Amino acid sequence: MLEKLNHHLKRFGILLITAALIAGMAACDGGPPCPCTTSPPSQNLEIRTWYDLNATRDNLAGNHTLMSDLDSNTPGYTELASPIANQGKGWQPIGTFIPMCSCASFTGTLDGQGYEIRDLYINRPDEYLVGLFGCVYEQGGVIENVGVTNFTVIGKSTVGGLVGRNMGTVSSSYAIGNVNADVSVGGLVGYNQGPVSNCYATGNVVAGGVVGNVSAVIGGFGVGGLIGLSEGGPVDNCYFAGNVTSYLSCADKWNFLAGVGGLVGVNYDTVSNSHSNANVTGKYGVGGLVGRNLYGTISNSYFTGSVTGSADVGGLMGSNMGDGSLSNSFYNYDEALINGESINTMGALFDKDFEEWLANGKFLDVNERLSQENGYYVVNNVTDFKELMAFGQNATLKFRLKNDLDLATESNFYIPYLAGEFDGNGHKISNLSLNSDLVSLLGLFGYLAPGGKVTQVGVENVNVTGYSSVGGLVGGTRHGTVSDCYSTGNVAGNSCVGGLAGDSGFGIVSDSYSTATVTGYSVVGGLIGGNSGTVTGGTVSNSCSHGDVTGSAAVGGLVGVNQGTVSNSYSTGTVIGDEGVGGLAGVNSGLGTVNNSFWDIQSSGQSASDGGTGKNTTEMQDIVTFSDAGWNITAVALNETNPAYIWNIVSNVTYPFLTWQP
Repeated sequence: MLEKLNHHLKRFGILLITAALIAGMAACDGGPPCPCTTSPPSQNLEIRTWYDLNATRDNLAGNHTLMSDLDSNTPGYTELASPIANQGKGWQPIGTFIPMCSCASFTGTLDGQGYEIRDLYINRPDEYLVGLFGCVYEQGGVIENVGVTNFTVIGKSTVGGLVGRNMGTVSSSYAIGNVNADVSVGGLVGYNQGPVSNCYATGNVVAGGVVGNVSAVIGGFGVGGLIGLSEGGPVDNCYFAGNVTSYLSCADKWNFLAGVGGLVGVNYDTVSNSHSNANVTGKYGVGGLVGRNLYGTISNSYFTGSVTGSADVGGLMGSNMGDGSLSNSFYNYDEALINGESINTMGALFDKDFEEWLANGKFLDVNERLSQENGYYVVNNVTDFKELMAFGQNATLKFRLKNDLDLATESNFYIPYLAGEFDGNGHKISNLSLNSDLVSLLGLFGYLAPGGKVTQVGVENVNVTGYSSVGGLVGGTRHGTVSDCYSTGNVAGNSCVGGLAGDSGFGIVSDSYSTATVTGYSVVGGLIGGNSGTVTGGTVSNSCSHGDVTGSAAVGGLVGVNQGTVSNSYSTGTVIGDEGVGGLAGVNSGLGTVNNSFWDIQSSGQSASDGGTGKNTTEMQDIVTFSDAGWNITAVALNETNPAYIWNIVSNVTYPFLTWQP
């Protein structure tokens, strides 16, 4: 496809793995030949001076013990760790990373015994793997019970106050100082691939440089108060307090890989029992706790502070991509400011609920809020519906709507995350109004988690505007299910914009329709923006769209980009775009297939589609078109339905319609 289309395909998930590759390249700079054959046997050292600490680089496999605090008055500081040491470069990090050469990294242990290493200075702006330790290796490397304070650490990539790259274990340690780098940078660890527990970092940011006794975390990809980029290593019982600022140093085409977080910049693994009290500033992917959660898990954690960014911005996390999951983790909607305002994003809790949750050991009891009936918690009114903010993260809970709801007086209210089941019970929710062009995952339900389910509900007269993954009913889903649902109104965004769902990666959408008018830039569809995934996407079946669709790249009457399966579906709305435009599908990418599906050539204004069969209006209102394609359809009289079939049609009068359709 054209270069612009390739860029937008990357944006919603095809090349998420690139994040890991970039991080790996940043951490591995080649280096000298492996010295393993000439390395002397390691000794176990007692460290009382900077000379002793320096000697550990010749004893990388030893078990070393810090016997006292080290600071600027300790012997060896001037020669080894001061601003004039090593021709102004300061301290040389202990251990590096050479592929297939474990002995180049630190594989021993350092037990700080609760002592501190103070006044450390490193100024290596062109170097990778920078920190007190450059690289701690997975085979035995352990750093524990140590604090590094009042330090200045400057590097290029994979930079942390304590460890540049951790592949081993870091526990019961802390960092208070200055860190300045471009890529994979954190107050404690730059690039983490091993367990980090019972640790913290504190400080404040100074924009544009490092001065005084403050903690400045400044960079591009993967910037976090505690850890820049974390993959392959859980983070547990940790916190950061202070300020995190990033000035994006990468080209905008990679903005979906950038993450700036109060605790972790980009998370591929697990963050649990942790929190941040931070002022976080960045451009893309900015969150109070985690910048971007890519296939990671966040549980029992929280954020307090403020967040400022341009796009993909949120209180708890900037964006949740892949199969990222969230459980029992929140921020205070009324106190935490996002671009200076109180904004409802993933993890938001109203002040009273948040304070109660903290005071009760991070627990709220759903049985005190909602009544139960036949295994479902009953939603009678808008007040009940709001309880899903607190309990929507619990995958074991099921909710059932008992009445129609009107959200006309609830501007910018929605349920950002749903892991359980919501049964609309045939009711409708009207007048949803969301307007936040810096937030992703917007819809009545912002993110439908793996295993989440939304059924039998209509959203009418929606007016939703967001940044990416924007839909009338669901912003985005991974392995979720949407069935027997519909949407009407207007939906707008930048990328992955759909009348019913913005991005349905790996999910199932069936027996649903949309008449909403949809407007976006790329990956724009009348029903679904992107039927996407990293390899193959989800399934769309027995569904249709009738709304007008306008965009620039990858624009389709039913689906903007299809990487999965579309079957027994159709579209009729006007489709307008510049490239990758189709009456049914804008771009049918990768392993995507379209079976027994149609679009109206006349009403859409499009004679071509990347998948599907074009028919004129007369043919689209003829039952033979669909029965010959194997649809479960029957002809009925006007104003009648036959529920024995999925589809009904009034021959030569209407398009096919679902039998439950109001």
